[in-house]
Amino acid sequence: MLQELEDIKEKYRQLTLSLSDPALVSDPQKIKKIAKERSNLEPLVKKYETYEKITKDIKESEEILADPDSESELKTLAEEELKMLQERHGQIEEELKIMLLPKDPNDEKNVLLEIRAGAGGDEASLFAQDLSRMYSRYAEKKGWKIEVLNTSHSPIGGFKEIIVNIRGEKVYSHFKYESGVHRVQRVPQTEASGRIHTSTVTVAVLPEADEVDVGLDPKDLKIEAFGASGPGGQSVNRNYTAIRVTHKPSGLVVSCQDEKSQHRNKDKALRILRSRLLNLAQREQHEKIAKDRKSQVGTGERSEKIRTYNFPQSRVTDHRLNLSLHKLESVLDGNIDEIVSALTLHFQSKMMEERASFSE
Repeated sequence: MLQELEDIKEKYRQLTLSLSDPALVSDPQKIKKIAKERSNLEPLVKKYETYEKITKDIKESEEILADPDSESELKTLAEEELKMLQERHGQIEEELKIMLLPKDPNDEKNVLLEIRAGAGGDEASLFAQDLSRMYSRYAEKKGWKIEVLNTSHSPIGGFKEIIVNIRGEKVYSHFKYESGVHRVQRVPQTEASGRIHTSTVTVAVLPEADEVDVGLDPKDLKIEAFGASGPGGQSVNRNYTAIRVTHKPSGLVVSCQDEKSQHRNKDKALRILRSRLLNLAQREQHEKIAKDRKSQVGTGERSEKIRTYNFPQSRVTDHRLNLSLHKLESVLDGNIDEIVSALTLHFQSKMMEERASFSE
């Protein structure tokens, strides 16, 4: 680890020198690229410099304690300081291990959040609406931008499906462990006998792809217009504003109908399609890698039951963490930072364990 940190520190030094090179003045794009790379390394380098200073201080304290000529009062102070330094040293070492983990290339991306009602009929669609609100409130608290790309309403007012685009700083890094099956246990509004029902909602988190990530050949696309359905009366169905895009090579089909403009529906459909194609390509790559590994950390498979929301006990349980919080109302109001942070730490620890096992 120390050699890796020394190499990064040297790279940071070289990048700093490069920024003062007069030859780069005429190349603003290269300056921007170098500055960004240096900026990405800076937190790690600064943390390592703190680690080095504490290591030096520990050595000095140990030397005082080992010196038979040191005064007893000085030795007492050195002993107390050594204990604090060793504790801080261990904390920073763990932080450095996490910072050295391979970066997920998607962490910086925006996301497409796809929420679909699963088992449970109308109750599932109502809970899909609850989860949509939970994630929207969470995004609002973070100051991120939210755009609804497509919705499919259920007859009683919930969502059969809703696709939302969330944009901001490192959005994917916060949402990536939300993919999976979310289970709700509560008494439905339509249940006269007061029996508790169990329903499920599927959440998929896709990193938003742009044209650079996924190129779409017009020859591979079949684009159809059709009459939109849903709220809006007869005028909605009379105008063929809804768009269906079929990607022939993969067979993926995306429909959008929320906008009154055919052009805007097409734009949204293509954005969804690009993100699904990127996700498909990455999943295939991960599955290929997984064949050569004993296990795959944090797959986020949609078939995995990841969380249960129990209304009678006001309890939220994340099954990957064995973590239960008795504040359901607060969680559904978008206060999910505690869960998100715990999940991030959990999967980082898994990655460190896996990395250690491969290096043995």
